[in-house]
Amino acid sequence: MNADHPNPMPLDADALIAEMGARARASAKRLAVTSTEEKAAALRAAARQLRTRSADILAANGRDMTAGESGGLTPAMLDRLRLDEARLGAIADAVEAVAALPDPVGAEIDRSGRPNGLALSRVRVPLGVIGIIYESRPNVTADAAALGIMSGNAVILRGGSEAVHSNRAIHAALAAGMAESGLPADAVQLVPTQDRAAVGALLRAQGLVDIIIPRGGKGLVARVQDEARVPVLAHLDGICHTYIDGAAEPDTAVELAVNAKMRRTGICGATETILIDRAYPEPAAIIDALITAGCEVRGDAAIAALSPHVSPADASDWDSEYLDAIVSIAMVNGVDGALAHIDRHSSRHTDAIVTEDVTVAARFLSEVDSAIVMHNASTQFADGGEFGLGAEIGIATGRLHARGPVALEGLTTYKWLVRGSGQTRT
Repeated sequence: MNADHPNPMPLDADALIAEMGARARASAKRLAVTSTEEKAAALRAAARQLRTRSADILAANGRDMTAGESGGLTPAMLDRLRLDEARLGAIADAVEAVAALPDPVGAEIDRSGRPNGLALSRVRVPLGVIGIIYESRPNVTADAAALGIMSGNAVILRGGSEAVHSNRAIHAALAAGMAESGLPADAVQLVPTQDRAAVGALLRAQGLVDIIIPRGGKGLVARVQDEARVPVLAHLDGICHTYIDGAAEPDTAVELAVNAKMRRTGICGATETILIDRAYPEPAAIIDALITAGCEVRGDAAIAALSPHVSPADASDWDSEYLDAIVSIAMVNGVDGALAHIDRHSSRHTDAIVTEDVTVAARFLSEVDSAIVMHNASTQFADGGEFGLGAEIGIATGRLHARGPVALEGLTTYKWLVRGSGQTRT
């Protein structure tokens, strides 16, 4: 890991990224053949350093928070940025949790034999060098480092300017842990400048970077997808739905609706739209519970008629990722109406149904085309840690390579091993 440093000279972004990429490539070759225990020991050392340096990290985060507040960051963005003892402890815990996970590298996916005696198998191997571009969340610095190391990949991190001091302090702790363990320092590098030209250079780094993973707002992800010359693993929005079916148990429906929206409004798994079956007997109770919890409710005509506190929704609301204490609610005609609405407006991230009718639930789970589909559970569970995957690098909503929470296995590919006994092909 390279120490961050000021950048007073005009930036040659391509040269900077080429240098970092070359070092990352060399480190990736070493990590690919590093033992599970060596990688785990490095992560445990990094977690210890995060705890030892907590005062420094929290002080750095305080600088970022002050700058963010004066710079007009939204409450949701500030919540993503904020660290405290509990959150920093959770970051260290997550690094240790990754160290305890099964190592995917070298795992055999399947094997088969051919009539000519050839024995074939597929085994997991690292992707190589991963570029990660992210905003706001300083925990991504630690999560990405941990997942990269354990999956045998080198990572190049480029965090957002709003978290620059937090990221540098966390990176310094990780660097100390790597130095203690003896693994290559360049396995996890932090781009030492906030110049946007460095992002462009990273996106163009064919041959040095194997995949780019963006984590952030729609503008960042759209830019990455538009400009990247290397493969991208991403999602644009978390427009998540919770559908309250006519056969939902009312207390469960209220509890899940409020939790899915309000537990943490600034995460990508927060529900942004609630759909209520016209056959559901107590829609007003859901609206009242959300308003009592401090949520602004925007509804269609049927929902607005139920409460004077509901604002009329417009067409843009059904396609909005609020990341705030705002929810849009629509009345629909049963599961058919819910499926049609989700098909038009979902970002294919996470969608949930609340119902006691297992037949309706099975249809919803089968027909909703999203990375994560839930029954009688809060969409706030859309998280790699909650899935038992440890830390995650993000939620992928595409169809290629990985989908849903991307953790260790999602950061590997595979190769074929063919073993013969002298066979020749005629």
